[in-house]
Amino acid sequence: MKYIVLLRELYLEAFQQLGHVLVRYYFKAFFWFCFAIFIIVLYAFVYRVATGFAFD
Repeated sequence: MKYIVLLRELYLEAFQQLGHVLVRYYFKAFFWFCFAIFIIVLYAFVYRVATGFAFD
């Protein structure tokens, strides 16, 4: 739980000091896009491991 709180605090502090509002929203959208892609890749890997895919 402490790790999640630390990540949340880091996320909030990272976007506080950005200058222009458009840049701030761009980086926030980019962060969430990358996070979603990472979750999809993680899901695909776990699915392949669970179904017995041969990684040759």
